[in-house]
Amino acid sequence: MNTSTPAPAPSARILIVDDTPANLQTLAAVLKEQGYQISVATNGQQALDALGKIQPDLVLMDVMMPVMDGYEACRQIKTSALWKDLPVIFLTSKNDTADIVRGFQLGAVDYVAKPFNPCELLARVHTHLTLDRLNKENQRLLLNVLPAPIAERLKKQPGIIAERFDDVSVLFADIVGFTHLSARLAPTDLIALLNRVFSRFDELVEHHGLEKIKTIGDAYMVAGGLPNPQPDHLERMIRLALDIQAAASALSADSDNLALRIGLHAGSVVAGVIGIRKFIYDIWGDTVNTASRLESHGLPGRIQVTESLFHRIQAWCPCEPRGVIDVKGKGPLRLYLVVGP
Repeated sequence: MNTSTPAPAPSARILIVDDTPANLQTLAAVLKEQGYQISVATNGQQALDALGKIQPDLVLMDVMMPVMDGYEACRQIKTSALWKDLPVIFLTSKNDTADIVRGFQLGAVDYVAKPFNPCELLARVHTHLTLDRLNKENQRLLLNVLPAPIAERLKKQPGIIAERFDDVSVLFADIVGFTHLSARLAPTDLIALLNRVFSRFDELVEHHGLEKIKTIGDAYMVAGGLPNPQPDHLERMIRLALDIQAAASALSADSDNLALRIGLHAGSVVAGVIGIRKFIYDIWGDTVNTASRLESHGLPGRIQVTESLFHRIQAWCPCEPRGVIDVKGKGPLRLYLVVGP
């Protein structure tokens, strides 16, 4: 049997759903020869029950089966938030035009008639696994640029996204003395240092359920309370600020002494996606400008907040007064330094 079509990866797992033992045996032999991992089910319900356990990369689905037929199993797969993107190929003797159209309407990616040609089947399996892998990689890259809810909205309805949020926390963190540091370090060492620092910050932002907006040179910007509102975004942001201060101190143990200035403010912002090719999700408004000014007028190793923010957090987060500071573009402001929750 000439079945030399290469599989995308030996680890790809295929779930075969068929109630005929001979069909299961033949399909398993053809696919295993190409390095695929195989799982089997004998009806649609059994296939649905197995999805979470085996995590298949593709399903080969018969139609006429007891308990639950292939059409209903495919319908339930495609209406599941967890499995809606799983490629399903119908492999069946029901090959009338109406049957084929129904299969595609239910969300199948392909429809192969029995008896099947092994080379054709392998080619189709390989193609759809490759397309699925590329789609997942594109999705991963998109989520590195945009928040997941915004990415989903753009996929469904391309165009301008712009909305106002009445209560958002904004944090700016900046490495103290970075200009001096960049003059002393070789370019590769400097970038490696920033990568270590910001990668650790990225992990902490994700841990606290907040949204990284962007980096600007050695400055790091985070927002809380968007794109989905969060009643506890201020508490999350304070804990993040304390954690990234601790992370910078820990990273100082094996590199140059790192101290952060952090400015934090909360209020209304406008958020949206700008650009056509290198687009970005960004935020604008006085809240953003104030947080940035608090960082630039801050103290090394400290988290600085406005008086209005202090009143919102003082019940659970001790702060100490810094006094009235003349902040560029804002005038005299009464500022406070976070001690910790």
